Amino acid sequence: MEPKVVKPYNTDKSKKEEVAQMFNNISANYDFLNHFLSLGIDHIWRRRAVKELKSIQPKKLLDIATGTGDFAIACLKLNPEHIIGLDISSGMLEVGKQKMIKRKHDHIISMQLGDSENLPFADGEFDGLTVGFGVRNFENLEKGLGEMLRVLRPGGRAVILEFSKPKMFPIKQLFNFYSKYFIPFLGKRISKDERAYAYLPESVAAFPEGKEMQAVMEKVGYTSVKIIPLSGGISSIYIGTKN
Repeated sequence: MEPKVVKPYNTDKSKKEEVAQMFNNISANYDFLNHFLSLGIDHIWRRRAVKELKSIQPKKLLDIATGTGDFAIACLKLNPEHIIGLDISSGMLEVGKQKMIKRKHDHIISMQLGDSENLPFADGEFDGLTVGFGVRNFENLEKGLGEMLRVLRPGGRAVILEFSKPKMFPIKQLFNFYSKYFIPFLGKRISKDERAYAYLPESVAAFPEGKEMQAVMEKVGYTSVKIIPLSGGISSIYIGTKN
């Protein structure tokens, strides 16, 4: 069964176009809202995900759906030679570029406009690859995961951090209430985009998670796929290797 296609604005535009428009609309307030609404836990999740790349000692990294570059910055702990942050939203990238200059990371992290489902890179170009809260925005999940696998070198590793649906009481009930009511309410008031933060719980609900996501990754060609649930299942790390 094909997964339900969830789009931010439900217009005649493609999901890809709508996602780019949405992030352009909210880019100015994205960092504040992202950290505030997650209560700062997103920083902890990224640091935990980065640890999954430490053993391969990556020199060249690609951060897909980089947004304003937070995951790329977290990857600096790995001491890479170069990180490329790629995103479909020019608005998010502009905020990210200014952040890199301000923090003096621009000599290592470069921000680039691009489509995750048609990556502008050669086969096997990267040692490691990260995606933070971005794969559920792919228009075609298998195509995007396949492109990620293509640009990884043999032995390279992909680390995906994504929201999931907690199962345990009372985390499940609290998360559902928080994501369905509080996040859209506050997101709308601050970002002025009525749909952007309502799209978040809708896209999480429609996205394959856990063993289902593992099966998709294995179907595409990843090996040694591992799942690490975080914070009671609110988010999960998916790790896959290229043979």
